[in-house]
Amino acid sequence: MKALAVAALALASVAALAADYPGDKPVTFIVPFTAGGPTDKVARDLAEAMRKPLGGTIIIENVGGAGGTLGAGKAAKAAPDGHTLLLHHIGMATAPALYRNLAYKPLEDFEFIGMINEVPMTLIGKPSLPANNYAELAKWIDANKGKINLANAGLGAASHLCGLLFQSTIKVDMTTVPYKGTAPAMNDLLGGQVDLMCDQTTNTTSQIESGKVKAFAVTTSKRVSTPALAKLPTLDEMGLKGFNVSIWHGLYAPKGTPKAVIDKVNAALKVALKDADFVKREEALGAVIISDNRVDGAEHKKFVEHEIAKWTPVIKAAGQYAD
Repeated sequence: MKALAVAALALASVAALAADYPGDKPVTFIVPFTAGGPTDKVARDLAEAMRKPLGGTIIIENVGGAGGTLGAGKAAKAAPDGHTLLLHHIGMATAPALYRNLAYKPLEDFEFIGMINEVPMTLIGKPSLPANNYAELAKWIDANKGKINLANAGLGAASHLCGLLFQSTIKVDMTTVPYKGTAPAMNDLLGGQVDLMCDQTTNTTSQIESGKVKAFAVTTSKRVSTPALAKLPTLDEMGLKGFNVSIWHGLYAPKGTPKAVIDKVNAALKVALKDADFVKREEALGAVIISDNRVDGAEHKKFVEHEIAKWTPVIKAAGQYAD
């Protein structure tokens, strides 16, 4: 009888928590990267759009370092009460292969709330590159095997992952040049110190618009409709059949967070994804708001499982790991 009473009390406490949530206590979005980057911007825009439907204050906590794994690890260990959530990108799927000693298991240590957006990527080159379209670039790559430098923003960065898949797909090894962030990588590309880079439209659109880099293709299965990118073909169109890379973002809670709380957050997320200001800000960056069933936690989890299966062999074949 005592055990039953304790169980009933626990259930009542969970029900009370869900009914009151979020109450007067703020909800923290942990962003596992420094302020000012693409993921941080998504988080701040989403927080603004979710405040009203969630009915509480949302604050951003940037916990950068180790390719996003420090912040994700902190979120995994947070109290499962819905007041600490993780907003993360494709790193949820690539970290298990990139990091030998990962302190958390993405599929086991989190409750999946839903997917937010997908950000296309672009293949770009230094301004002096003697190629003006992808067909010419392919010929240039073939003629310069062993001499090509491919920049990225560091291990596990979007540009690193896209570069790995591009090399794997065209079966050409390039000298990868890792930087401590997108800005120094882009600066060296502009200056001609490196040849190519594959990075998010959030980082490349302004450079393409101004003509400071050469743009050859987008990495998604469909063309991007924004004015600066609409004329760029997809790599799939250019013969790299099935090539499809986007940097997606999702929302997560620590394992054990009550389902009723997850449902409340998910409902607020769905309202936010239709918020006109949020949509306008995201579309200006070339991002595509998720409108299919991946906005639900279970379907988003299936998608992440598929992404883990996709990226693990690519990363392992490249042999690029971190401890």
